[in-house]
Amino acid sequence: MSIVWVDDLAGIDWNELSELYRIAPLGNKNPADLALVFGNSMFRVFANEDGRIVGAGRVLADGRDCAYLCDVAVHPDRQGRGLGRDIIERLLVHCRGHRKIILYAVPGKEGFYERLGFRRMTTAMAIFEDQAGAYGRGYLTAP
Repeated sequence: MSIVWVDDLAGIDWNELSELYRIAPLGNKNPADLALVFGNSMFRVFANEDGRIVGAGRVLADGRDCAYLCDVAVHPDRQGRGLGRDIIERLLVHCRGHRKIILYAVPGKEGFYERLGFRRMTTAMAIFEDQAGAYGRGYLTAP
């Protein structure tokens, strides 16, 4: 079956999307929180196959200066087949005209994003709700 691409929020099953993030594995994301953050994102894309969500991603953007790609997830059954690349490429089309496009990767996935043109930043910094967990998962380096 082929992928059906959707960017409209109508009809999205937020419980199903939450499950996708859990098994991707990108953590536990509350369905109501996903509805909020996708609704507040300038761009989003959902990949559907056989009536189920097999991939998703979104972009926070200001329309000119900065765009931030986040929450890119691919179902484990579809990983390694180019779907993640397709999601990123579709989101990047929406980001054309922004001066900088930023993302942070799951530790160990940096090479995937480098192949798509992203480069490491030397000045990126973050504050996480769960700082200790972020250190433990490899998102932060010791000061």
